Amino acid sequence: MSGHSKWANIKNKKGKSDAKRASIFTKIGREIAVAVKQGGPDPNSNSRLRDVIAKAKANNMPNDNIERGIKKASGELGAVNYEENVYEGYAAGGVAVIVETLTDNKNRTAGDVRHIFDKCGGSMGTTGCVSYMFDTKGVIVVDAEGVDEDELMMIALDCGAEDISNEGDVFEIYTDPNSVGQVREELEKQKSLKILSAEVDRIPSNTVKPDPETQAKVIRLLDMLEDNDDVQNTYHNAELDEEEEDD
Repeated sequence: MSGHSKWANIKNKKGKSDAKRASIFTKIGREIAVAVKQGGPDPNSNSRLRDVIAKAKANNMPNDNIERGIKKASGELGAVNYEENVYEGYAAGGVAVIVETLTDNKNRTAGDVRHIFDKCGGSMGTTGCVSYMFDTKGVIVVDAEGVDEDELMMIALDCGAEDISNEGDVFEIYTDPNSVGQVREELEKQKSLKILSAEVDRIPSNTVKPDPETQAKVIRLLDMLEDNDDVQNTYHNAELDEEEEDD
């Protein structure tokens, strides 16, 4: 999952294999655990849990999995505590990378992330070394089929959004990071809109275009990070060819 046009990456990953789908479910399950721990098991009074459930359903996670995750996190099935950590560094070619993790073993995860950076020609840095290059925004992705851009702009602004961007087959609606759930719920009242995802995202303020050899190393690093169950999200500022990302 990159920090820009994230939906395309999720969509491609979803169709690859049952193993990839299981990995996505594992990551969402951890998000459910953290949301329940912070705000309780009732999505009606826990906006973060409500947003994670919406994400789970968008990724076709079965309701039984969602309910089991909530019960486990609330202690009914024996809870596991996950800690949120963020790592920053550079991939090959000076590409900035931010890694968000949820883990029950911080030392293991830190070692794994550092190893991946080193193995792929990058280097893990200190907190703040690249985060200043990214803006944190709520990003709601809407299927563009049959949707008029000007009409969507009016609806989105009325719902509290800040801006929209036409990405071809989807529209990306930008919000304050604290308002993404509220804006998504307002947009859901528009039955003509198909919402594909709604998350807080890190969007690079500038991008770099690696040469093909460097790009292969960057993609390898991103793939290895995504394959690690402790890694929830990765963000970068590289302009990657779609063909390479789809491989």
